[in-house]
Amino acid sequence: MDALYGRNKEEHPDPIKAEVQGQLPTWLQGILLRNGPGMHTIGDSKYNHWFDGMALLHSFTFKNGEVYYRSKYLRSDTYNCNIEANRIVVSEFGTMAYPDPCKNIFAKAFSYLSHTIPEFTDNCLINIMKAGDEFYATGETNFIRKINAQTLETLEKVDYNKYVAVNLATSHPHYDSAGNVLNMGTSIVDKGKTKYLLFKIPSSVPEQEKKKSCFKHLEVVCSIPSRSLLHPSYYHSFGITENYIIFIEQPFRLDIVKMATAYIRGVSWASCLAYNKDDKTWFHFIDRKTKKEVSTKFYTDAMVFFHHINAYEEDGHIVFDIIAYTDNSLYDMFYLKNLDKDFEENVKLTSIPTCKRFVVPLQHDKDAVVDSNLVTLPSTATAVKEKDGSIYCQPEILCEGIELPRINYDYNGKKYKYVFATEVQWSPVPTKIAKFNTQTKEMLHWGQDNCWPSEPVFVPSPDAKEEDDGVILTCVVKTDPKDPPFLLVLDAKTFTELGRATVNVEMHMDLHGMFIPQQDVKTGTE
Repeated sequence: MDALYGRNKEEHPDPIKAEVQGQLPTWLQGILLRNGPGMHTIGDSKYNHWFDGMALLHSFTFKNGEVYYRSKYLRSDTYNCNIEANRIVVSEFGTMAYPDPCKNIFAKAFSYLSHTIPEFTDNCLINIMKAGDEFYATGETNFIRKINAQTLETLEKVDYNKYVAVNLATSHPHYDSAGNVLNMGTSIVDKGKTKYLLFKIPSSVPEQEKKKSCFKHLEVVCSIPSRSLLHPSYYHSFGITENYIIFIEQPFRLDIVKMATAYIRGVSWASCLAYNKDDKTWFHFIDRKTKKEVSTKFYTDAMVFFHHINAYEEDGHIVFDIIAYTDNSLYDMFYLKNLDKDFEENVKLTSIPTCKRFVVPLQHDKDAVVDSNLVTLPSTATAVKEKDGSIYCQPEILCEGIELPRINYDYNGKKYKYVFATEVQWSPVPTKIAKFNTQTKEMLHWGQDNCWPSEPVFVPSPDAKEEDDGVILTCVVKTDPKDPPFLLVLDAKTFTELGRATVNVEMHMDLHGMFIPQQDVKTGTE
């Protein structure tokens, strides 16, 4: 287990030809680019948490039936400082770092004041984002790093804060039909006016400003004040439909006062995150045209969730699917002290991930009787009107035990059928991947002994007629590090194996990523 999670992985910046078995579709041309932590020890210092490790990008390039693998550490400022000092000198969410008294390179940065709103890390290890024609490695701070999708080289650092007042931003942006990026971030700086901002990064800039980046044209779509100024909600993703943005304010919150003193108290920022199981979870719906929030108050019971799956509108309702937990045990599982060789046996989630469908009656009869269920769609989900006019929602349970959900993104914000995900059950380590039909509740699986697959990425076939016409790509790591890992290609319809590409390297367990079709890959020296 330690070999998979805790041990530093070597990078392979030069392409390695994979051994292909089976038959890959001839139309599959492009790059599967993925991101995740690959280094957890620097010199004699160790990170506390798996999500703190240094970002290691890796990719599989499909070219005329051949597959090439490469991997390269993101050369963030964080990485460079840590390597130069040969110890962890930049704090991550779960690991607070302290300056070396002998080294004076950090002296100026460490007045205690600078830690009130800390200078966050640019170790962008969670996902990949496309903005304009460029690709970026992303984390959850205000920094992202431009990268070369082909060579995995690290290019310039972008600070969202220069363009929009956010200190944190999600790693799960949405893309509209014009290719604009929509993302959300939390602003904790503005004189105690803590708020959540929805912002848009345009896919192109006016012709006369070609030299400028698309971030210079970033616009704030709207802001939602935090229900508690000193305790903003943590969120990892948000939802979108044709006309609305869905933001869930969960009772899993950051304590800003504790964060401000964490450095002095010698604790991590992660210890400033708390879940209140007796609190409510609030739903916010923002009209994309008017940029205003729907005034009705919708809420549900306390929950912790990371991933939205999809959302759509139907007959005056918003239907949205998420994967939720009844506690925050998921984050705690990944402390490296828990990731030992007996991890799979010993560490069990105290809450199983549950795929929940909420059905929210946006256009309901304002004169409806108190205590009546306002949902008129065929679903076991309910939305009950309360005395004060707020509406209490309870979900339909679609299934249990799946995480890292992906869909055919052409169906994002629309009525859809299929979720592709990893299967986890009571241990957070995925042992299979699944295809779940939200309408029939039928589930297909792929799994093999001693195999740990990553988030499955759906790639539509060029002449796709149906939602599941295409392939699923997943990176599979073997539990014995001596067994080589492989990239698996499944027929998305039948979930049967089409082929695999094996590489003789030690591959890391990654988090998220994307498939970049050949026509979107910049070539040469552009």
